[in-house]
This record gives sequence, structure tokens and C-alpha cells, in this order.
Amino acid sequence: MKTIILTALVALLCAGAPIKEGYEVGDTAVDFKLKNVDGKMVSLADYKDAKGFILIFDCNTCPYSKAYNERIIALNKKYSAAGYPVLAINPNDPSKSSGDSFGEMVKLAKKKGYDFPYLADESQSVAKSFGATNTPHAFVLTKELKIAYIGAIDDSARKAEGVTKKYVEEAVDALIAGKAVSTTKTKAIGCGIRWKSA
Repeated sequence: MKTIILTALVALLCAGAPIKEGYEVGDTAVDFKLKNVDGKMVSLADYKDAKGFILIFDCNTCPYSKAYNERIIALNKKYSAAGYPVLAINPNDPSKSSGDSFGEMVKLAKKKGYDFPYLADESQSVAKSFGATNTPHAFVLTKELKIAYIGAIDDSARKAEGVTKKYVEEAVDALIAGKAVSTTKTKAIGCGIRWKSA
């Protein structure tokens, strides 16, 4: 009888314990290696002089992603020289979204003049490890890969001229100044990631 009660208690405890998916602010990310649009493999460890990173899960096809193209390019121009490069990662399953195939990624990066890596997360393992849900979905990391900010790039998903809060910029500026990030998490607005069928 004791064994039955104990088994039931363990089952209840396990059922009540939420399964953690993705990183939270303060967690340390695990490095990855993904294929860039130039065919080379890229990892965070390649950036020996980086002081941190701006990772953005993005894609070719989402209207929100398209609305952010120029703003993402501007983020890299502003912060890569300060040691915080942008790395964009496309997690979409191309069988669900043909416009997000590797070939289409190469075309978009060339057309837009991306001067930062645009990486294909073909297994979707990186998106899952970060807990990315949308495109775009931004993560600001320290040099030690500690998560300092998760969420939206800014507060105007549709139009750049409507921006009043630049969440990613504020987070990076705080890190550069050696200060605490004031807004550490916001809701990412965008299209849901096109996940592979189970």
C-alpha cells in the first residue's frame, strides 16, 4: 500500500512540475554552429572580440520580419563596432514555408545587403533551446552568453516611425555602460515559427 501511495505522490509531483522550454533572463545560453548564407558555418565562439550579441530569430516571409529588415540592418551598423554584432537566425521549416528555403535566404541577404550572418536553423534546435516563438524574436546576450534581454526589438511592430521604446538598443546601451538592463523581457510580436511536423 505504501508503494502505491508513494508512486501516486511522485506522479502528482511530476505532473505539477512545468517542463521548462527555452531560456529565461539570467540563463547562460549554449553556443551553436549554423550555416550562414555564404555557406560557412558560424558559431558565437568565432567572435573573439565580441562583448555580447544581438540574436534575432527572423525569416523571409513574415510581414513583421519584412517591416523590421531595415531596423535590423541599422542595429548591426550601430552596435557591431561597439562589440555587439547582430546574428539573424531563420528557424522556419521550408517545407511549410517555401519562401524560407536556404536559397531564398541567400537571395534576400544579397538583395538587402545584409552585413551580418543570416543563419539557417535547419533542425530548429537552436530556436527550441532559446524558446523562440515568433519572427522576429530578439535575444541580447553578454560575452559570457548570459541572457540579458528577451522579446521585441522595439514597440512598433508595423512601422519604424511609430517607435517610442527601443528595447534592444536600451538593453545593449545598458550593457555597454555597465548598468543593469531596465526592461529585460517584452512580448515578441510577429508570425509564429513554422515548426516541423512531429
